[in-house]
Amino acid sequence: MSNLLQVLGIGIAMSIGVWSVQEKAQEKPAETRVAATTAPPAASPATSSAATPSAKKENPVKSSPEVLAAAKKVFGYDCAMCHGETGNGKGDLVESMSLKMKDWHDPAALTGMSDGDIYDLIVKGKDKMVGEGDRLAPAKVWGLVHYVRTFAKKSST
Repeated sequence: MSNLLQVLGIGIAMSIGVWSVQEKAQEKPAETRVAATTAPPAASPATSSAATPSAKKENPVKSSPEVLAAAKKVFGYDCAMCHGETGNGKGDLVESMSLKMKDWHDPAALTGMSDGDIYDLIVKGKDKMVGEGDRLAPAKVWGLVHYVRTFAKKSST
């Protein structure tokens, strides 16, 4: 009897898990799901980032202490290992992966990059950097764009 209850409990838990995933998939707009499945994982060097829709897009998320705090948290566990805790490009994995990272404290490091360009870079990735894809909500990615821009502002004051 106890084995039957365990199997029944596992079955119910799995059903709830599948149901919640299906619910979340239905909440996304259809165009987002289609774009996520048909978009290439990363832009090729020959592709101009200006040709992508988000490269021309203004950042829809307003910078605020709350947005920056949330972005700092994401940056700490997802980006700092390569880009460094302070955006100096001296993360723990730089040497072992033979990476050449920019020091974002230098205002010239992001010169010529729009917020949309940075957004695309975070979502799609580049070279050895794996893009976030659908792992982060667009608002979180836009928050990261604001956070990355703060590194140069902090060092210039």
